[in-house]
Amino acid sequence: MAGAGLRAVARRWLPCGGHGGPRAASSSPSCPGCGPPGPGVQCPGAPRFAPAPAPTGGAELGAHLWARYQDMRKLVHGHHHSHHTCNSFPLDLLPPEVCSLLNPAAIYANNEISLRDVEVYGFDYDYTLAQYADALHPEIFTAARDILIEHYKYPEGIRKYDYNPSFAIRGLHYDIQKSLLMKIDAFHYVQLGTAYRGLQPVPDEEVIDLYGGTQHIPLYQMSGFYGKGPSIKQFMDIFSLPEMALLSCVVDYFLGHGLEFDQAHLYKDVTDAIRDVHVKGLMYQWIERDMEKYILRGDETFAVLSRLVAHGKQLFLITNSPFSFVDKGMRHMVGPDWRQLFDVVIVQADKPSFFTDRRKPFRKLDEKGSLQWDRITSLEKGKIYRQGNLFDFLRLTEWRGPRVLYFGDHLYSDLADLMLRHGWRTGAIIPELEREIRIINTEQYMHSLTWQQALTGLLERMQTYQDAESRQVLAAWMKERQELRCITKALFNAQFGSIFRTFHNPTYFSRRLVRFSDLYMASLSCLLNYRVDFTFYPRRTPLQHEAPLWMDQLCTGCMKTPFLGDMAHIR
Repeated sequence: MAGAGLRAVARRWLPCGGHGGPRAASSSPSCPGCGPPGPGVQCPGAPRFAPAPAPTGGAELGAHLWARYQDMRKLVHGHHHSHHTCNSFPLDLLPPEVCSLLNPAAIYANNEISLRDVEVYGFDYDYTLAQYADALHPEIFTAARDILIEHYKYPEGIRKYDYNPSFAIRGLHYDIQKSLLMKIDAFHYVQLGTAYRGLQPVPDEEVIDLYGGTQHIPLYQMSGFYGKGPSIKQFMDIFSLPEMALLSCVVDYFLGHGLEFDQAHLYKDVTDAIRDVHVKGLMYQWIERDMEKYILRGDETFAVLSRLVAHGKQLFLITNSPFSFVDKGMRHMVGPDWRQLFDVVIVQADKPSFFTDRRKPFRKLDEKGSLQWDRITSLEKGKIYRQGNLFDFLRLTEWRGPRVLYFGDHLYSDLADLMLRHGWRTGAIIPELEREIRIINTEQYMHSLTWQQALTGLLERMQTYQDAESRQVLAAWMKERQELRCITKALFNAQFGSIFRTFHNPTYFSRRLVRFSDLYMASLSCLLNYRVDFTFYPRRTPLQHEAPLWMDQLCTGCMKTPFLGDMAHIR
């Protein structure tokens, strides 16, 4: 029935002449979504009784622009302002089925890939095979905070800070010398309103001033290939959430108490304290002590692995974690015979240098995890290997190119080299995707975004009116648009918004996600929703020159949309 409803809508939409760009005002008829048509152009979808011609200036012209605005509001919000169901959307603009179109359990493709061609599946362990509960983050934060106080002799007052799970998001950048945590888009611009020093927002004017009168951060200052530039660090993995929170709290304390500090020393101390939590094995101890609490979806991981093996696929594991920790976790999720599912298991691999450094040899471990000294001439099933390098791995296994699909959660240290230098297919595990899609599917988000797009379309088309009255109207629209953008941003995270978008551009994180992964999904268990020979086809998202019309121009009588009838069947 959903498809039928969409098809019924699609049949009522007619083509519209013109592009919607800047045009001279004309007395030709127009429809609310199109703006003034070009001279002599008749919009086929225009109402039979056309509105009065646009006035030429003054207060009348301002009233004319507001009339266009009101027409658009009626179109977008409908005549009934019920906010309880998605049906408050008028069918003219956005059918109700669209509100729940995105599936949080779907796999999304950046590149066409057929699983039929994949013979070998590789996996990272942490946050890929083993997905961890958010309850782990306050533990990491608290332990690192106490290490700073007790071992690095930081002020006792820092102990008053607790972990705030809703402060930071993944993919942010930290300018060490300026103590600025901020969100940067795919074009290297800081998203205004998302720069924080400590726990306080930094005014937009100050951010622009700090970067020499621009929001743009030059490429040479940006993160290098692995997210570590000379002065700017990008936080790319999920473990970095407690690190960003602690860094912000410590900076907040020092600034709040007027204490002088060297930004580089403070950054290094916090980073080292977080590293100590991992190096000392504290995190491993917490997880081993209560696997039911910390490890999620273990039964689904088992289902994924056993199904692949049942279909004749070969599996391998490459992780930076130690064997005893991985062994306990895999026994919990899969059972004591978990190693029989894998053709090769490599622990303490030291990624990302595993993928680039040819010098480190493989070492075999015995059943107790002790190092053996014999030379490795083959990688045997059921055995455990430590360290090594990808070049020996490829030589010994002969697993090359697109018949290998490797899954990991860290875009740089797991996926970048494999895709760009070795031609493997890659799958990114992005747990945040599930929550973000649920927000995108809400009526509030749909309404906000649709009106925002409509308003932006109006601004673009009506900017040809430049008298004083019109400029006031346009300024009011700009202000409303900015308010809408802030509301939409706050639906995801009050400080930084979505990890995938700035207001409209993709984030720096998104651009890397597209570049380094063929597929991305919320968890490995999403594979269970697809056959093992399924082909993933990326949606053809329009380039700017392929999408000349704004969303508000997709109104009754404005544009024929032949693909809309099929949208309900996308996922």
